[in-house]
Amino acid sequence: MQIRPRRSVLYMPGANTRALAKAKSIAADALILDLEDAVSPEAKESARQQVAAAASGGGYGRRELIIRVNALTSPWGEADLAAGVAAAANAILLPKVNGAGEILAAAERLERLGGAAKTRLWAMIETPLAILNLKEIAASSERAGARLDCLVLGTNDLAKETGADLRADRQPALYWLSAAVTAARAYSLDVLDGVYNDFKDLEGFRRECLQARALGFDGKTLIHPEQVAAANQVFAPAEHDVVLARKILAAFAKPENKGKGVISVDGRMVELLHATIAERTLAIAEAIQAMGSAP
Repeated sequence: MQIRPRRSVLYMPGANTRALAKAKSIAADALILDLEDAVSPEAKESARQQVAAAASGGGYGRRELIIRVNALTSPWGEADLAAGVAAAANAILLPKVNGAGEILAAAERLERLGGAAKTRLWAMIETPLAILNLKEIAASSERAGARLDCLVLGTNDLAKETGADLRADRQPALYWLSAAVTAARAYSLDVLDGVYNDFKDLEGFRRECLQARALGFDGKTLIHPEQVAAANQVFAPAEHDVVLARKILAAFAKPENKGKGVISVDGRMVELLHATIAERTLAIAEAIQAMGSAP
């Protein structure tokens, strides 16, 4: 099972060269080098050059590098996409995706630009229309060459567009969050929760991470390095889950259990679906261990 941990995905402003350099020592699983919201119009060109140089230059270890481009209909989007392809980024993050057509159009552009097979597409889900179209957006991943790999919630934009108040328990957002997880899982995509704005409130951030994990998210997008440790801890498999996963797989591998759909492990009934969950748990744990041993 090929899998990458995406517990902590940190936005880094593309116009800030010091931040791009500092990111090489931050223990985030992935970095989003941002050319959109974090960059003013007058700095778009220079930020693109800096991000491309950073992504091409290496030094980020096993961290995934994702470039958030400006909308392809904007004056900067096409050049951003070309720069991402030239830098061989792990993924291009498309902002404000409203439907499947935008995914397929971006995938066609990547193909024409000669984008490497490893360069995937991530989609920002940050508009009411995107929420209504989640099924078709996620389903586009099954189209040949679509490259869609991950959905990313933009909860700040959704709150702005709907007028929802997310300051307490995010109850107004539960529909968006659960719908995104459901759509992602239906089409075998990863899905990341939106950011927590008060980066000094680490207790509140941890609570939101726990809520996101309970809802089924793979990880959380972050706005500050101080948030990385908590996200990494919350979204990692617990040690007792790893131990149980090994027991389940070992039990199903025994000759006497071959072909069985249900067996007993430590006095509890376990089905084949639990073996599938166990495989994923171990794959994530092993990928996290590999991340930790990387330079």
